[in-house]
Amino acid sequence: MKSLIVATALAALLSAGAAFAETLKVGVTPGPHAQIFEKVKDVAKTKGLDIEVLEFSDYVVPNQALNDGDLNANSFQHQPYLDNQVKDRGFKIESVAQTVNFPMGVYSKSVKSIDELADGAKIAIPNDPTNGGRALLIVADKGLIKLREGAGLKVTIADIVENPKNIEFVELDAAQLPRSLDDVTAAVINTNYALEAGLDPAKDPIFREGEKAPYINVLAVRVEDKDKPWVKTLVEAYHSPEVKAFILEKFKGAVVPAW
Repeated sequence: MKSLIVATALAALLSAGAAFAETLKVGVTPGPHAQIFEKVKDVAKTKGLDIEVLEFSDYVVPNQALNDGDLNANSFQHQPYLDNQVKDRGFKIESVAQTVNFPMGVYSKSVKSIDELADGAKIAIPNDPTNGGRALLIVADKGLIKLREGAGLKVTIADIVENPKNIEFVELDAAQLPRSLDDVTAAVINTNYALEAGLDPAKDPIFREGEKAPYINVLAVRVEDKDKPWVKTLVEAYHSPEVKAFILEKFKGAVVPAW
């Protein structure tokens, strides 16, 4: 009888461990997301979860790779961007947890405030619909342009109804925006790419986005995996006190924990 109990307990342990037997592949973008997930990886290890962190240089491939099963999870995007990708590309992926917020900033090498923006100034913005719209909302929030009423979060250049300074908007790949600062008056840059380029998102922007809830970043998995035990463990590792402390110490307010 005793041997039967031991065998049953051993089988249960092996069964529980099977959920974490394989190394999870998590896709991130370089910079803060990668740095944070290296810390998550350490915490997850103590919970029996092995993680391989894979870096991607753009915003499109990590979702395709997750949808195709080449990744188990990704952590690089905010919820509106994920929603747009799911709608446009039919991906069977969804968010399972909020992670961090990266307030977007407007940077310039030629002016120190929005008051110095001359007529015909060139402002570079991301060329993907979600982040491009986000950039336009930031510019509109400062009164530089007026957008069509009711346009929502997915505004485009076509939604500009008033542009008193005749600002020319230049649409570029988000990763290339820091390099554009020599060629434009200003650029609206995602925090991860600003940090990667050596900019200080807390001090360098001539103006900065508020900490708006719609743009909180998320951890995403395939829909078919969302209720699996390893997902809960992964979220617990990310939302641990150790990871929060790391973010606060490392990024000094440029990246904000969202839990």
